[in-house]
Amino acid sequence: MIIVPKKDIPQDILRDSVLAHVAATYFSVGKRLERKTRCSATRGFILSTLRGGAVLNQNQIATLLGFDRTVVHRAIKSMVQEGLVSERKAKSGRAIHVTLTRKGHEYRKRLIKARLAADDKLRKEMTPEERTTLVRLLKLIAELEF
Repeated sequence: MIIVPKKDIPQDILRDSVLAHVAATYFSVGKRLERKTRCSATRGFILSTLRGGAVLNQNQIATLLGFDRTVVHRAIKSMVQEGLVSERKAKSGRAIHVTLTRKGHEYRKRLIKARLAADDKLRKEMTPEERTTLVRLLKLIAELEF
């Protein structure tokens, strides 16, 4: 199976790079989940920062996620229009607080359900030993200093 189109990552790079394979897999999985849920990764991450009743302003969300503030601002504006989040001016300062609406909570639950279903399918395809090895290797890659 080709993880990403050949034009995106040249085969000689994939052949010679473990990190290119990790990146290609990450983007492939992300794109498939986006298509299935009709929710971008950016929106999913924003919804995740607002879980549990969190009230944050756009700058706090951007900082927590390591995203550009403009990207977060645009995503939140569209999410407000869709009724997924609400905005409220802070009592002091110029900040605008963002919270999940009831519709946003339901939408987030649907996203979690889709991710759990994908995880479940993967668990069924791999043996417990394969899963343990994969997680161990991914942790090793994530913690590697270079």
